[in-house]
Amino acid sequence: MLPPKLQDPGSFTIPCTIGDLEVGRALIDLGASINLMSLSMFKKIDGLELKPTRITLQLTDKSLKYPSGVVEDVLVKVDKFLFRVDFVIMEMEENGDVPLILGIPFMKTARVLIDVENGKLKVGVQDEEVNFDVFKAMSHPKDDKACFQVDIIDEVCMTKKACDVSPLERTLINECEDLNEEEEKLIDECLTDLELLKEIPTEEASFEKIDTKVEVKEKKLELKLLPKKRKEDDSDDE
Repeated sequence: MLPPKLQDPGSFTIPCTIGDLEVGRALIDLGASINLMSLSMFKKIDGLELKPTRITLQLTDKSLKYPSGVVEDVLVKVDKFLFRVDFVIMEMEENGDVPLILGIPFMKTARVLIDVENGKLKVGVQDEEVNFDVFKAMSHPKDDKACFQVDIIDEVCMTKKACDVSPLERTLINECEDLNEEEEKLIDECLTDLELLKEIPTEEASFEKIDTKVEVKEKKLELKLLPKKRKEDDSDDE
């Protein structure tokens, strides 16, 4: 009886921290005989001493690379455990998703056990151990502090949101909704002219202060004498 054919579970990674730097997820590589760190990542970590080395690395394409050096006894924190790890430092493009490669030396130190079928990875120190769910980790961002951008425009952009605006702003917004083709063309020409104008630096800008207080002058009432004829008419009526 043939067992069912399963899909590729993906790479096995674990979250780790070096000092105050949140590294993210480090790749557990069974095919690596060293622990590898990029030179750019090395420069972000304070207190590390780079030592010269004569190591030559042969890549999968048979090309040879010469590392910048090695750093020893780097404290790598995985969950609640601290491990001393030696890294080979090489100038290469840093992978934002997997900034570190932890090879066989780390796996032996941390007593790493991998269950490929169930996507489980176990790290242990003496009688204590921590388990990681690889499938669950792949479905979440590697760092809570990271910023992600989604380029999607949906119908929600057509929704109007009521807010308190000034009468002038309200008038401008409402008027722009009922423009004809000629009026839109005039507005486009006006915007083009505005874009051609040079921006005035803030330190060189001058502002005119507008006095919003309106002084109302009280009018002095004056009594006027009635014409003589009007007086006589009033007397006759009485």
